[in-house]
Amino acid sequence: MVALLSALVVAESPSDVPATQAGPQAILRQQFAQLGYDVTHTPGTRTGGTLVARAPNPDGRPTQLLLGHCDTVWPVGTLAEMPLVVEGDVLRGPGSYDMKAGLVQGLFALRALQELGLTPPLAPVFLVNSDEEIGSIDSRPMIEQLAGEAARALILEPAGPGGQLKTQRKGLGEFEIVVHGRAAHAGNEPEKGVSAILGMMELIRTLHALNDYPRGLTVNVGVISGGLRGNVVPPECRATVDARATTMADAARLEAAIRDLSAPPGTTLTVTGGFERGPLERTPRNVALWETARQVGAAMGLALAETAVGGGSDGNLTSAYTATLDGLGPVGDGAHARHEHVVISRMIERAALLAGLLLREGTTDFTD
Repeated sequence: MVALLSALVVAESPSDVPATQAGPQAILRQQFAQLGYDVTHTPGTRTGGTLVARAPNPDGRPTQLLLGHCDTVWPVGTLAEMPLVVEGDVLRGPGSYDMKAGLVQGLFALRALQELGLTPPLAPVFLVNSDEEIGSIDSRPMIEQLAGEAARALILEPAGPGGQLKTQRKGLGEFEIVVHGRAAHAGNEPEKGVSAILGMMELIRTLHALNDYPRGLTVNVGVISGGLRGNVVPPECRATVDARATTMADAARLEAAIRDLSAPPGTTLTVTGGFERGPLERTPRNVALWETARQVGAAMGLALAETAVGGGSDGNLTSAYTATLDGLGPVGDGAHARHEHVVISRMIERAALLAGLLLREGTTDFTD
């Protein structure tokens, strides 16, 4: 496990440099080939493309989707200042926790089943994309297609604290708001101008009032730009807004509220964007899959717990099509941070948990 994870970590693979994805993809293709899986690579238009590995399935069994990504947020050269280090039971390095260790655990789970002569009742299909960190801009259609064909989706993203599985993720929306005012000389005739920046200030107050933290609704005006120079009444102001919600209904209401913003007096208003990923909700079929995992864990002597998180993953996409359980990846900490690491001994436990889950019957008879 450590050798394979180390090889993947030193193969730096930032999302925004598509050519770098060839390194980890070559390693993964070799691993899938050793399992006897049929592997295809679909090139990306703006990314390093997507690998899909299919288990032999001559009898046409229903499928189960394993999902992970090989891209990271770390630029090429990060290893020089944040090197791969193994210290006792901890492996540190960029992309180790998010989420190359999850890919390793998935491969070892499949290898264990094969070596034990155990055939999952649902044929595994393993998708590895190279653009998750930038919104799955190329791979989303393939993810949705395979999820729609599968009885369930098992997401190998990092676990929550202590190994918690993720049964809820917020839906993600991004909006751009542009206020159009009127320029004027700020010293000679400011009364003839209309400040777009002042107009945006009014809208920011309205947007902030949409926050409902107990309900899981968040609206954050994260970036603002506007104006021409100090002596000109600003004719335009732009804001980038991050919006998140825990249910589809709340996401729809929040999007409607943002789109229905009223232009401040004397200005015009443009709102673009929307919710690009719906939430991973705690739906009946997702709860049923979580309960199955909990039972598998209990049989192993593990007291599994579930959690809800504010960040999104490709599990948000699959949940719209099939039963989905997220956070089946490594135990550790530091996603997108310099203390990123995984706990090596827990990787064995997590691979065993995944193997046990792969052997369980699906939830195809359970609908929301």
